[in-house]
Amino acid sequence: MDFILQPWPWYVAGPLIALVLFLMFYFGKKFGVSTTLETFCTLSGANKLSNYFKNDLKTQKWRLFFAAGIFLGGVIAANFLTPNQSVNLNPDTVLEMASLGFADGGKTFLPKEIFSLEALLSVKGFLILIGAGFLIGFGSRYAGGCTSGHSITGLSSLQMPSLIATIGFFVGGLIMTWFLIPLIF
Repeated sequence: MDFILQPWPWYVAGPLIALVLFLMFYFGKKFGVSTTLETFCTLSGANKLSNYFKNDLKTQKWRLFFAAGIFLGGVIAANFLTPNQSVNLNPDTVLEMASLGFADGGKTFLPKEIFSLEALLSVKGFLILIGAGFLIGFGSRYAGGCTSGHSITGLSSLQMPSLIATIGFFVGGLIMTWFLIPLIF
């Protein structure tokens, strides 16, 4: 049981991701979360407003199970596998996180300043959630896919647009980490 409770090393997680991708390629499927969100939009009636969402739901129903698995996996991980697990961070990072207002210095996977009902129901938390959701949705649509689609599927099939998108994701992450998070918190 201890093995499942610890973060998996790259040499275990990487081959498992490669196996999933191989199976998806074999069965003619593409891995990506943003396309799954398009399926949800089709289910909610967006296909009546835009031709972009006119999809054959019979061929896309596997995506609904995929999304349910992501949600269920997140709930299990957050509540049973890592809720109080300490993260081994550089002491300078801990001090910097504490200076930004993280009580535990960012030493847990789910800091309560971001991942709590109290934070979500605050004006700041709600605005962050809405702003982040808009930026992720816009970015996924503009890039023609999300981070998982481009960085995992696109790079593994040697697609140049996915390499460019992945570089953009990393640059955006660095900008967020070094400039925007200190402004927000």
